[in-house]
Order: sequence, then structure tokens, then C-alpha cells
Amino acid sequence: MSETTLPATHAGPTARPGMFLQVVIATLLGLALGVFAPGLAAQTRWASDLFLHLIVMAVGPLLFCIVVTGIVGAGSLRTVGRLGAKALLYFEAMTTLVLLVAVGIAMLLQPGRGIVFTPTADDTRVISSYAHNAHVMHEGGITEFLLGLIPHTPADAFTQGNVLQILFFAILFGCCLSQIGEAGAPIVRLIDALSALFSRMMRFIIALAPLGVFGAMATTTARYGLGAIGHLAAFVVLYFAVITLFVIGGLGLCLRLSGVSPIRFFRYFRTEFAITFATTASDAVLPSIMAKLEQLGVDRQVVGLVVPAGYSFNLDALSIYLGLAVIFLAQATGTVLSAWQILIMLATALVTSKGAHGVPGIAIVVLAATLSAIPSIPVASLVMLLAVDWFIGIARAVGNLAGNCVAPVVIGAWEGKLDRKRAAEILSQA
Repeated sequence: MSETTLPATHAGPTARPGMFLQVVIATLLGLALGVFAPGLAAQTRWASDLFLHLIVMAVGPLLFCIVVTGIVGAGSLRTVGRLGAKALLYFEAMTTLVLLVAVGIAMLLQPGRGIVFTPTADDTRVISSYAHNAHVMHEGGITEFLLGLIPHTPADAFTQGNVLQILFFAILFGCCLSQIGEAGAPIVRLIDALSALFSRMMRFIIALAPLGVFGAMATTTARYGLGAIGHLAAFVVLYFAVITLFVIGGLGLCLRLSGVSPIRFFRYFRTEFAITFATTASDAVLPSIMAKLEQLGVDRQVVGLVVPAGYSFNLDALSIYLGLAVIFLAQATGTVLSAWQILIMLATALVTSKGAHGVPGIAIVVLAATLSAIPSIPVASLVMLLAVDWFIGIARAVGNLAGNCVAPVVIGAWEGKLDRKRAAEILSQA
């Protein structure tokens, strides 16, 4: 199996020094069109939809190939198990910590205080579909969640774009493939070739990123307008501030403890952050960040296991959102929460957020599922946050991406599979 396949074939976005500038220009043009010609801007929705549909088409098979080759390349299932256990431990520790911090900040600053919200019949109708989806997703609790990891057929996981199911099938497939020895060699070569194929496909798709960014910015600006935040501005600003604090303080500290410069590290991924900021979706940059992490000196098997798993389990920014949003809605509706209710909410949020990646409107669905554990908060109050969900989604997507860029570095350093000398050399050129 070629050890250079992934970096070589994933080099699309990183090999184009003009991509970052193109994305910035597309963002500004989209904003201008949305402000000055909202009628025309509304007609550009197809551009962002086209880009995201192409990403969904390619990311599932590519994710499968990357995970399988990562497991087979590890050589020992004991190594895979150790990496997986450390990754899950890190994910849970980080998401729990940021959730607690978010709740504490919201209770201290009280962003929902002074808002008088009285739900109407229209509000209830608007939010009913989200509440129904939340019930369907989590009506069986942990049992339903565990059963939901297993697809009815392998094809179902790919046709539905279910990241958790693709990940489960890929891990099972890779573990079994690594155990059949030489009999599986042709399959290993085939999957390695398919990985190169889908990586090249993603390279062509990423070339359309400026078009997708332009469409996303134009349509959302036309729909919401620059003053759409209104009385929710305090909550949106607070969320952006907490995400910034998390990235600079929390993740920056993790990088320093791993022997990596935080400033140069985040500068190294500036193109990926720009794309994610504009599209509020990090699927598009999954191949690119994996390639860059390998080039940075993080071991291939660490990257191949930790990054895909992190996309479903390491959603730090979503945890921050849930913590802030529940307290905000409680304050806005005049609901007093006991310490026990807050603990129930925290536990529920840790479960409901798993696998909540890449699904349209998923943050509102997860929040509705979390509120179901605290019936005293009117579910209809979600309509307030629904109005600004896209703006919040920007920081949420960037924060989640930052966490999943840092996690492989931390696990790599923990495992002794991080080449710090190479990392310093690559980052010095960023």
C-alpha cells in the first residue's frame, strides 16, 4: 500500500495559493449582491446547493476508503483499539468541559434576560417539524442511538450519507480485512486505488468552492439582511466570543502542550477555515485537512482514525451552543432551572449531539431533543434561535473544524506519533 497516496491526492486546495483569495472575494461579492440586489441574489441558491450536493456525493465513499486504509495500515487491531479508546476519551473530556463552561458563562452573563417571549400558534407550527425530528431521532434514548449506528445494508449508509453508519461499517470492514492476510491483498489495493480516485474527484469539486461560497453568502444575506439579528445580537455575539475563546485558549493550550505553535497551526489551515466560514459546512475540507495533518507530521493511521471519528463525536462548538442556548431560552421564557434540571440537560446534550454532523437544521433538532429533557422550557421558544441559526452556524462550523484539526495532533503527541521537527518546519513556511 502506498504511503504517499493520501497526501498526493488530497493536495488540491493546498496546492492552489489563490484559493484563499478567491474564497474571500466570493464572500464579499455574495454579501454585496445580497444587500444591494436581494431579488437577484435569491436566484443564486443553486450555486451553494450544487457545491454541497457534490460534496455529499463524494465524501461518503472517500471517508470509507480512508478509514479502511488507516485500519489496515495500522497492522494491529490492538493499535487501532488503543487509538480509538484514547480518541473517545479525549472527545468526551473536551465536549463535557466546554459544555460546562458554556452553561457557566450563560448563567453569569444572562444573555436572555430582558427578552419577553410569548409563543404564538405560528411559532408552534414552525417548530413542530423540528420537535418531531428530535423525537424520531432520540425516542429510544441510548438504545435507539446504538441501533442507529448499524445500517440495514451497507448501501443504506452511503445513500443516506449517514456519517456514523459509514464509520461503523468502515471500522468493521477494515478490522476484518486486516485479519484475512494475503487473501485480502487485492481488496486492499482496490480500496487504496479508490481512495486515490475519490481524492482526485474531491480535488475537482473543491475547485468550485468559490462558486459555492458566493451562492451561500448571496442567498443568506438576501433572506436575513444585515440587521436580521436584532434583539438576538447579544446571544450571537456571545457565541462567537465563546468560540473564539475556546479556539485560542482551549485548543491553543492543547497545541502548546503538544509542542506545536497555535498561531502558525491555525494559519496553516486558513483556506479550510475560510471555506467553512462561508459555507457553514466542513465536509468540503475533510480531505484537505487530513492531507495537511499528514504533511505536518501526524502519523497516517492517527489521522485516518481520529479525524473521521471526530466529525461525529468531537463536536465541541455544538456542545457550546447547546449549553448557551438552553440557558438563554430559559432566561428568555422566564423559566427557573434547578441544579438537577441543568445536570439532566447536560447529560442529554452529550448524548443527543453524537452524530449530529452534516444534517441540515441538525442543531435545532438536537436542541429540541435536549429541551425534551426539561419540559418546563417551551419548545416553541426555539423559533427565536431558528431565525439566526445560519449566523450561529458559521461559528459552530468553524469551531468544530478547529477542534477536529487539533485532536489528531493531541492524540499523535500522546501516542508518540507526531513528528514535531517536521511540524515546526512545515509551519514555519505557512
